[in-house]
Amino acid sequence: MPILRIDEANGLYHLHTPPARAGAPSFVFVNALTGSTDAWEAKVAPVLREAGFGTLSWNFRGQAESPRDPALPLTEGLITGDLVHLVDRIAPARPILVGLSIGGLYAARAIGRGVKAEGLVLLNTLREIGPRIAWVNDALPALVGHGGVALFMDALLPLLVNAEFAAMARAGALKGAYAPMDPGHGHLNLMRHAPETDWGFDWPSLRLPVLNVTGLQDRVFLDIEVVDRLAATIPDLTREDWEDAGHLLPLERPERLAESLARFGARIEARA
Repeated sequence: MPILRIDEANGLYHLHTPPARAGAPSFVFVNALTGSTDAWEAKVAPVLREAGFGTLSWNFRGQAESPRDPALPLTEGLITGDLVHLVDRIAPARPILVGLSIGGLYAARAIGRGVKAEGLVLLNTLREIGPRIAWVNDALPALVGHGGVALFMDALLPLLVNAEFAAMARAGALKGAYAPMDPGHGHLNLMRHAPETDWGFDWPSLRLPVLNVTGLQDRVFLDIEVVDRLAATIPDLTREDWEDAGHLLPLERPERLAESLARFGARIEARA
């Protein structure tokens, strides 16, 4: 199992494939809070590798296969630091950071901390934490703590994804048998500390090409007025608003996402 060791108790599970041609960029995927490499490796990363790009997917401490000290608070600063460390040690060729949801914030902060990325992709990242989103962020650890991932998915999935995906997932949902998540589980640790995250990032400071993709069927985290305002401050931004997608783009529209990333990657490659 490919683990980048941080110390005896901590490490980062990762999957790295260099580009198939000289000069091609590598896409470095940054998960959502409770995501995993599976979200990228199912369809998106294979398509990009077939097109000659490199890929690097990894799991945060607290996510699957990444060892951690159970007493360690899994905060934004720790996760961002791990991303900086991973890119420095693995050294993917011409990295383009791709972050889903809060993963986009981690990616932007890693660039602010010195990661020499050639591009940044924000997937449903741009937001401000008003009363509604703060309520959701505070409720998630309680929800999972009482009923596990099953209760979380039954309660929120139809609000997060597009109507087509929700209809497809409905047959396997609402089966009951909810059980509390182990208090020491990494996902619960991540959820407990997520509300502490400072979303006040200096978006105008980004001096590299940025692709921003927004799923307009996201009914939990999307405030389109906020996206409009923040996106307008990013100097070199390409914007895509998808009417047929919600929050979980790699799961809902993987083929379209791979095509969009490949176009962006080709633009970065041409800048060599």
